[in-house]
Amino acid sequence: MGLELLSRVAAVTLRVQTHPTAVGSSRSARWFSSVVQHDRRNRLFTVCPGSGAGCGDRAVLHYRFTAPQEVELMSTFVPEALRGRGVAAMLSQAALEFVVEENLKAHVSCWYIQKYLEENPLRRYQDQILP
Repeated sequence: MGLELLSRVAAVTLRVQTHPTAVGSSRSARWFSSVVQHDRRNRLFTVCPGSGAGCGDRAVLHYRFTAPQEVELMSTFVPEALRGRGVAAMLSQAALEFVVEENLKAHVSCWYIQKYLEENPLRRYQDQILP
């Protein structure tokens, strides 16, 4: 059963609308990849500065499975260099779309994801959230 679920989860494709954003001053501007990567094996979503190769300074959203069809959205972290650019919102949207597409129920223990849900009260998200 667990292997079957893992196989099904691995086939999910995220559809997150994002746009490249410049980070830093005009003199030393670098671009971060606005593509949210979903690492199912390690149960996290990431956004990396630059091309993503050798990404050390990445934004991360962690989750864990608490039951076969339940996840806990635990935490988000955005490095200071990427803050204020909507990166945490991109991570939150990707995680919530994953929950919806997989028809999972979610506990939200991260304050930022709670805030994101309050600011984006979409029914498809709210229907998946557990108290």
